[in-house]
Amino acid sequence: MSSTSLPHSALRPRSRLGPQRLAAWLVARACAPATSSWVVIGFAVVHAVLWTAILTNLKAAQDIHMDVAEAYAWGSRLLFGYGKHPPLSGWIAGLWFKVFPVRDWATYALAMAVDSAGLVIIWFASLKVVDRRRAFFVVVMVALYPIFNFKGFKYNADLLQLLTLPLLMLAYLHAFEKRSAVSGVWLGLAGAAALLTKYWVLTMIGAIGLAALLHPERLRFLASPAPWVAIATMLVAMIPHLVWLWSVDFVTVTYAGDVYTLSDRGRAAELVMGYVGHNAALLALPVALAALVLAWPPRFAFDNWRRGPNPGVNGSQALNVWLVQAIVAVGPPLGGLALTIYMKTDWGISLFFLVPLALVAIPALRLRRVMLPRLAAVWLVLSLLTLAASPWIARREMAANPNGVTGYGARSQLAEQLTKAWRARFGSAWPHVAGFSEMDTPMTFYSPDHPRPFTVPYSAAETWGSGLSSLADLKREGFIGVCDTTDNRIAACEAWMAKEAPGAEPLVMTTQRFFHGLAGPAIVWKVYIQGPGR
Repeated sequence: MSSTSLPHSALRPRSRLGPQRLAAWLVARACAPATSSWVVIGFAVVHAVLWTAILTNLKAAQDIHMDVAEAYAWGSRLLFGYGKHPPLSGWIAGLWFKVFPVRDWATYALAMAVDSAGLVIIWFASLKVVDRRRAFFVVVMVALYPIFNFKGFKYNADLLQLLTLPLLMLAYLHAFEKRSAVSGVWLGLAGAAALLTKYWVLTMIGAIGLAALLHPERLRFLASPAPWVAIATMLVAMIPHLVWLWSVDFVTVTYAGDVYTLSDRGRAAELVMGYVGHNAALLALPVALAALVLAWPPRFAFDNWRRGPNPGVNGSQALNVWLVQAIVAVGPPLGGLALTIYMKTDWGISLFFLVPLALVAIPALRLRRVMLPRLAAVWLVLSLLTLAASPWIARREMAANPNGVTGYGARSQLAEQLTKAWRARFGSAWPHVAGFSEMDTPMTFYSPDHPRPFTVPYSAAETWGSGLSSLADLKREGFIGVCDTTDNRIAACEAWMAKEAPGAEPLVMTTQRFFHGLAGPAIVWKVYIQGPGR
């Protein structure tokens, strides 16, 4: 019986498939001290680029949200406050648009840059609590949180907290570990940065303070210089804003009190329930996807839990995370009920970024290496599918509800028409625009002249103008006033125009957006052109 010889290539073991090699490479690089941070930074950059493209497609039929236009307008002048909020969101927008063009896509890039920078900071904060394997899993879980992707299109003070609050938490974990004066300085600066974003962050600052008091190692921390240096540093860093706040008679505090205080306790309870339900629904996606990854294949699901200490988890720091997250989850809803506050669902978006870390830091959870590329693959597939479907989604949204979103109202088209009207009459750049806040800042963004906004008060009690333009500026340099005839406050807008610009040239303009053959709402605008020095 003769034997058959085989070529040497047939005797070699087959090399693993491409995806398997890629998964092994990702795990090795994400867990290695020398490369893990670069892997996370690369992941964050890819996330930012992918979701900038997705959001640009998804919002192609709409103008940018008024909050984004408002942040852009604030960034046109370096002030220490802007009527509604502290200044940091305006400062960052101002710096961003010194580099990037004033286009819709650049606003989505700004939002994703903030989110992705937050991912990197969450990575460094996670390393204070868990090992690199778990920290990378946390980062991918957070990237699946809708606020960091689909719902993260709206750059404003709420979204910016997804950068400043992780930074604050990182600084606290570092100070709790080092207990040095230097770590206290960093904690104080992080606290000031968070407060300069929005006063709502007092919820997180309070939660950190309470967690420090409840922690079993509280005496060691409180006996160190870190917390006291942090408090002093934060107060010193806040002095310019506090001086501004005094000079404008605490206008930002007045705004918060007037707009978000309710007299109806039943209405407050309804809003709190909506707040809780909305944020629970958003958190359900990353938690559910991570749970599915951990439970696959089903026969191994129960192998993911074990007893005993876990060298991959710092128990002391994990307790800090659990305490802070529990306090900010429970405290604001209870406060909203007790104080009858108008609780907006968006306020919760910055308070739950610790949930993935709190779950992954459970010592009994066994996180196998294979889970990392699996969850990363889920993130990538969902992102690419959304990118492919985004043009279809944009068309479908506009077809289903063309009149339901103010972004379809063609404010960008109106800004172009008003710019031409001003230049034709006066041969100069359009200096100021007056209107309600939903109206004036989009004109600032979309007009090539970027007129400074003046917010028309719709009641005698409204005192929180942005400070970018004054009534004296308007009368000296001229302005265009705009009233939206579909706004139920139209009478207040017209009354203000009649009082402050009785000699203005009145016009009526109509704008309508068309997108892939679909028509948006036709909106009639009442326009008042007041020339310079009149």
